[in-house]
Amino acid sequence: MKQKEKKRKSSKLNRREWIAGYLFLLPNLVGFFIFTAIPVVMGFIVSLTDYSGFGKINFVGIQNYIDMFSDSSFKIALQNNLFYTFASVPLTILFSLLLALMLNNKLYFGGAFKTIYFFPNLTSMVAVGCVWIQLLESRNGPVNQMLTSIGVDNPPKWFWGTTTAMISIVIVVVWKQAGYYMIMFLGGLKNIPTHLYESAKMDGATPFKAFRYITWPMLSPTTFMVTILTFIASFQVFDIINVTTEGGPGRATTVLVMRVYQEAFRYGRMGYASAIGYFLFLIVFVLTLIQWQAQKKWVSDDM
Repeated sequence: MKQKEKKRKSSKLNRREWIAGYLFLLPNLVGFFIFTAIPVVMGFIVSLTDYSGFGKINFVGIQNYIDMFSDSSFKIALQNNLFYTFASVPLTILFSLLLALMLNNKLYFGGAFKTIYFFPNLTSMVAVGCVWIQLLESRNGPVNQMLTSIGVDNPPKWFWGTTTAMISIVIVVVWKQAGYYMIMFLGGLKNIPTHLYESAKMDGATPFKAFRYITWPMLSPTTFMVTILTFIASFQVFDIINVTTEGGPGRATTVLVMRVYQEAFRYGRMGYASAIGYFLFLIVFVLTLIQWQAQKKWVSDDM
């Protein structure tokens, strides 16, 4: 009898704990359904219509998705976005890793340098864009004046050149966000056991070999996370382009999110803009799945 009473009491306690847990989660779940789940479903429904924001709505099925692949502006935006992604992601990872490796060593004023490198990440992208417009101004900007003073006859047009505009945006974005990912790499470096380096040094390993066989494998979980985050962010780029080039010159810096903005708010084609948005979601989802599968082969959790 006593055992049965104990079981009943424990079951009641478990139920209370479960109920209390779900009650704590309830506000977040309600917010998720109202502000995320329902808008996602409604957005997909809108992508199957010719909704313009006003007036009558007609169901068009997958016609918006079909029209995308015959739209030259969409194709150019996709190409620009892929170029931006495969340029900014490796450069961000490389630059932030180099900063982390440098700051991980005992340097004078290391804390000050860490703050300096991280500070751009705290600044609004709008403010960053305005500052870099002035720095890279093609005629009287400080950067081009310096290049001219050292003998460069035709300095780049930066944001105002069709061949240099996207490269300029990549430079600005890498400069701004490298400090954030530097902190992540620093955390990964601090978790690597020091005795591994001591053993490698006793065995006569060079710094390069120590990095190749100890640092890089041990940093693979951090590198994987940084890669995922930078890939997703690269397909969501909008603010720096809207501030500096507005998608120009011509269509040189128009990316997928910019196309969504233009179609929805300039041309009033909400249905078509939603279709582009869901195609963008599909790209990010597939790339994330590929990276998630690939991490099983190259990510090491052994310490």
